[in-house]
Amino acid sequence: MSFSGANPVIQALIATVFTWTITALGAGIVFLFRNTKRDVMDAMLSIAAGVMSAAAFWSLLGPAAEMAQTLGQNSWCVVTLGFLTGGGLLLLGDLIFPEDSVFLRRGYLLMGSVTLHNIPEGMAVGVAFGSVGLVAGATRTAAVLLMIGIAMQNFPEGAAVSLPLRREGLSRGKSFFYGQLSGLVEPIGGVIGAGLVLCTRTILPFLLSFAAGAMIYVVVEELVPESQKNPNRPMMAILVIAGFSLMTALDIALG
Repeated sequence: MSFSGANPVIQALIATVFTWTITALGAGIVFLFRNTKRDVMDAMLSIAAGVMSAAAFWSLLGPAAEMAQTLGQNSWCVVTLGFLTGGGLLLLGDLIFPEDSVFLRRGYLLMGSVTLHNIPEGMAVGVAFGSVGLVAGATRTAAVLLMIGIAMQNFPEGAAVSLPLRREGLSRGKSFFYGQLSGLVEPIGGVIGAGLVLCTRTILPFLLSFAAGAMIYVVVEELVPESQKNPNRPMMAILVIAGFSLMTALDIALG
């Protein structure tokens, strides 16, 4: 059976196994280099920020508002509540794993923070695939593009976990193991997200908005600030716009 003909839960599982694999590839950098070229990592983060920002609107918030109206729900209330909940969950994670902690420099706390962030990211992919055919504007193309955007930011995340652990004296094997482990929760989140969508349509607008809130939080709190540390800040900003434009053009043209 082809991917397009598979059950949405299976599609979500395959998609999030792919994003986890990219995390593992990023963590695997520890076997090749002590450090990775910063310009490449920052460029990937910038493009991913643009793709994920566009996906949050075109693939998640827009369809959520339309479906809420179709279901007779108070669309602005449901969408706003879902969006705030998604962002709030990741804010809670940052409060639990404060980035100024000394343990962060040893990599373990960073791994915990990245892992927590990957749960709603996996759910976002699952919700995107599960909503295809159920929501106007939700297409498989948009779901795949969202998957690619998340995968692009997973590569530097995997390296960001494994390299500090290696610098603290862990073996390359253990550093890689903990780096890829941070992305292992994404397939779990993907299956849960797709399953929830298929079980009950009434909560789909909330789930779509929840995923959008999580995406925007990651973009604003992690991807853009990290990429803007690059000396060539204007180019990083242009790449964010390029990623957003690419996602927008493909979503409109193919959706």
